[in-house]
Amino acid sequence: MKKAFYIISFLIGIYTSEAQQPYVSKVWVADQGDGTYKNPILYADYSDPDVCRAGDDYYMTASSFQAAPGLPILHSKDMVNWELVNYALPVITPEEHFSKPQHGNGVWAPCIRFHKNEFYIYWGDPDFGIYMVKTSDPFGQWSQPILVMEAKGAIDPSPLWDDNGKAYLVHAWAGSRAGVKSLLTVHKMNAEGTKVLDRGRHVFDGHEKHPTVEGTKFYKRNGYYYIFAPAGGVPTGWQLILRSKNIYGPYEEKIVLEQGSTKINGPHQGAWVRTAEDEDWFYHFQDVDAYGRIVHLQPMEWKNDWPLMGIDYDKNGIGEPVTTHKKPKIGKSFPKVTPKETDLFEGDSLGIQWQWNANPKVVWHAKLPGNDYLRLFSIAIPEEAENLWLVPNLLLQKFPAPEFTASTEITLIPEDAKQARKAGLIIMGMDYATSTITQKEDAFYLQQTVAVDAEHGGTEALISEEKLKTNHVFLKVEVSAPNAMCQFYYSENGKRYKKIGDPFQAKPGKWMGTKVGLFSVSEKGSKRGGYADMNYFKIE
Repeated sequence: MKKAFYIISFLIGIYTSEAQQPYVSKVWVADQGDGTYKNPILYADYSDPDVCRAGDDYYMTASSFQAAPGLPILHSKDMVNWELVNYALPVITPEEHFSKPQHGNGVWAPCIRFHKNEFYIYWGDPDFGIYMVKTSDPFGQWSQPILVMEAKGAIDPSPLWDDNGKAYLVHAWAGSRAGVKSLLTVHKMNAEGTKVLDRGRHVFDGHEKHPTVEGTKFYKRNGYYYIFAPAGGVPTGWQLILRSKNIYGPYEEKIVLEQGSTKINGPHQGAWVRTAEDEDWFYHFQDVDAYGRIVHLQPMEWKNDWPLMGIDYDKNGIGEPVTTHKKPKIGKSFPKVTPKETDLFEGDSLGIQWQWNANPKVVWHAKLPGNDYLRLFSIAIPEEAENLWLVPNLLLQKFPAPEFTASTEITLIPEDAKQARKAGLIIMGMDYATSTITQKEDAFYLQQTVAVDAEHGGTEALISEEKLKTNHVFLKVEVSAPNAMCQFYYSENGKRYKKIGDPFQAKPGKWMGTKVGLFSVSEKGSKRGGYADMNYFKIE
């Protein structure tokens, strides 16, 4: 009996240990295990990242646009290893407006701050204004969004609580809504940070030397007010720093980070973070087309009250991005961890990595306790949709690396042979491609389809079709560098895979990288019924 008890205890210990192991990607890990890291620290589309420190913990958020849930919350103990732990927005505000896909709209560049033991996130919605949510527990529930300032085109906000208790907000302008851009504006706020109190004063005009100045972050150090602001455009720009002894200026200017001789285009827009060990670091993104805006970490130092980011290789006074570097000095070692990608659908909820194409409805899927599969119901395509671009119930996640394979196993249950049901694997962007199982005349087929210029109603074209023996199929897509070329494969036994269709070059979405994921739909006007069971979704 004792022997059996020890064996059971040992097996339970193994299971518990494995269950508690942090998730480590099979396709991209920045921590090199020798005290150094490689950039990018996140090879995924955590666009417009911002980071704050609270004690010994670091928290990151990023743009999420129309994807729901929105405002991802990532946590790190060492600034290199990041885990996706929460979302601050279960649904996007206004909820009904975002019940339909609003590609490129919604949650633009956010700013996260830790102030008086509470976490605040401000972001600009270019069509509605500047919002804020807050919490005392970033792993828990965040407050309902508060509209701090109603405005058309106000974007990229950042708050500052001054030494005297007064609060301010700086932001930029989206030319597509406001009719002008490259202007930075400062407002007074109430001390609670919930309301802007005036019409604002412009403090910087970048039209002559720094076009498309935006992405503002507000700081104060050594009596100077600093506005960190990228300029020059997303794929080609530089990091600009403005400073003044007066919050309304005039502001001096200095470029502190540029591509230079490196391969890191447009290194800008992010966060200055100071560690408990008084080291300074800067997070920023790099736009890599289909892969989105990936996150880099640069060492940073101060010289004559100006920050210098990266390494000044050519001694021109402007930093350039590093490829590898020593990890930040934290004083402790922490295990490798990365945002989750693979989902075996073993729990009672979806993995945290998934986002819907619009605010979700509870009837789109079922994930019941004890079921080791995900059921996606065959929801009818909206009448106004010319293709899958405007379908809200697409279940998607970010591309996680330059090269990877995504695979799944699907069983399609049409329930009604007269109703056209479709389910499959999708590579989603302004062009998209699918590997789709469907039923026709009491037989099941696998189709590879492509929609070019889906954003503007491009028709989904059938590239290849294979007849299946059953309603059960294994699918995978291989994504290869450097141009995100995608090749679909299928198998009827999970062992021998065959190519289907032609290679497809992934295209980015609206202001975001390409996404990969799952879908289950019915044709327009279909009656209720039908579903697809997904046994897993693996990234390898």
